[in-house]
Amino acid sequence: MPKLDGTHILERLTKRIEQLEAGDEIADKEIRSLLNDAQRAELDSAWEQQQQLRKNKRARTEQEQQALGWKSKRQVRIEVLKAALKTAWDGIEAEFDRLKDQAEIRGAKIYFDTLNQALKDGKDKSVATNLANNAMTRAGLRRMDKQPIGLQGLNKRDREIRAMEDAIQQKAESEMDDYEREQLELLREHERAVLANRKKQGR
Repeated sequence: MPKLDGTHILERLTKRIEQLEAGDEIADKEIRSLLNDAQRAELDSAWEQQQQLRKNKRARTEQEQQALGWKSKRQVRIEVLKAALKTAWDGIEAEFDRLKDQAEIRGAKIYFDTLNQALKDGKDKSVATNLANNAMTRAGLRRMDKQPIGLQGLNKRDREIRAMEDAIQQKAESEMDDYEREQLELLREHERAVLANRKKQGR
């Protein structure tokens, strides 16, 4: 089974919480697969405390159970999963950075493998560069020439990640002061000028 990254964990935690709150039954193995070692230990400890509580304090009615702090296994699971979800959200920016680094490594390999092969096939540098950038587009990766690709070439998973990235960027920009916004706009103007110059030169 492929290892889940942070974005997968977020999605599955959210889904499992919704299912548990809706009354669905979920295998213990599935719950534990979404937790790290510390969170699994927390889940086990929380349920052990509930079992001990039941041994030490009897309750006849639901009101008495609530007053004594009794929780069902479902409630314990939901609480632990919600805590895990918060932790996952707290670390999502770092996870995006990690995934971005992985994508850059993969993108560099695709780009240079395609570029070198095209040059070996006798293509000139301009054509070879375009072929290499197009290969990155097909892989759903950002092009080396910085041309925007929108959602072209992205599968459903990549589209979701791109949407999360955009949401984080928008949030960061909304918290900028006037000076920071001005610097960002200057940077974007510079990038647009560089891209226009590259297009003009046919690169």
